[in-house]
Amino acid sequence: MGARFEELAWRETPIGAISLRRRRDPALQVEVYEVKLDDEFLMSSLFPVAEIELARLGLAEVAGDSLDVVVGGLGLGYTACAALGDPRVRSLLVVEAIEDVIDWHRQGLLPFAAGLAEDPRTRFVQADFFAAVAGDIGFDVEVPGRRFDAVLLDVDHSPRNVLHPSHAAFYPPAGLRRLAALLRPEGVFALWSDDPPDTEFTTALSEVFASVRAHVVPFANPLTGGESANTVYVARAGA
Repeated sequence: MGARFEELAWRETPIGAISLRRRRDPALQVEVYEVKLDDEFLMSSLFPVAEIELARLGLAEVAGDSLDVVVGGLGLGYTACAALGDPRVRSLLVVEAIEDVIDWHRQGLLPFAAGLAEDPRTRFVQADFFAAVAGDIGFDVEVPGRRFDAVLLDVDHSPRNVLHPSHAAFYPPAGLRRLAALLRPEGVFALWSDDPPDTEFTTALSEVFASVRAHVVPFANPLTGGESANTVYVARAGA
């Protein structure tokens, strides 16, 4: 049996110290992978359901084939892997602010995300998602202004609980309009949130997009022995 706890990676970043650690949970008899920013837990391999549903629910609203998709926030890779599981996806651009997180995948530190970095459809972009939306180039520096069929975002805890103050300007209608301009007609924006559905944010989405839905995604919580839930917002642009 290996060590019960191991810090696989650690690096100081402009928004705090980010770390990847692996621990053996003696009660569940499983290896748990966790990401922390300073002392705050960002994600855990114990709770992947809503991250997977972010891709499934978002792409379910997109019509057609040969889809070009953006994933904002790489993390443990669940959303990106789930997106690649849709055979219609021909390209996946993963926008991640912290280069170390990209390196975790390139180095194969996350066995459940095996194949993500090697898939020929995947391209990693080390960039601030929110700055890319606010800028003139967009997500793809090789094709400025490139539009996509879907953008799947999982960075902040929720529209009200952001990891950095600079992210807050994205969530009002003005910021969402800039994101919508990077979508193709009837393209989809989907967002993961740790909070229950937020009426104010749903209203902001409705000012920009033709249709909006907030999905409550329940999942078993092995730590509490009960059930928890996240929210996935899905908004589709007009024709």
